[in-house]
Amino acid sequence: MLLYTHLAATILAIIAFWPSVHSQLVFLVVALLATLLPDIDTPGSKIGGLFPAKVLRLFTRHRGVLHSLTFVIIISVIFAFVIPVIALGFFVGYSSHLILDSFTIEGIMPFWPYKKVVSWHVKTGGKRETIFFGVIVIFIVLVFAARF
Repeated sequence: MLLYTHLAATILAIIAFWPSVHSQLVFLVVALLATLLPDIDTPGSKIGGLFPAKVLRLFTRHRGVLHSLTFVIIISVIFAFVIPVIALGFFVGYSSHLILDSFTIEGIMPFWPYKKVVSWHVKTGGKRETIFFGVIVIFIVLVFAARF
């Protein structure tokens, strides 16, 4: 999925978790940044052109380990012990990215290193993604209006 769809889904997740989060600004920033991270191994992504991303691409392939629940759970648990204030935001932002990408034709391997791919029929940048985005925006408006 494209960046705007990932950001919309993460905003929806942020709104859902917002009332139960103590450090709301940290949660917001970390979740929005974390939704960008799974695509760090893609040269065309917003952060894929940075030097650390170029080095990372030597060791990973797109939609591999970085697009897995295995990775996000391990990193989130580490954060929970080392920097607890960012753990939930990281998990929510990163996971929302993975959930959306699991609907794409390319799919994801959620339980890497197990090679089973979970996918659906949404072409990245296609009409179905546009519909997906529209539905997410409608949910954002409805949830935001109901909550606030």
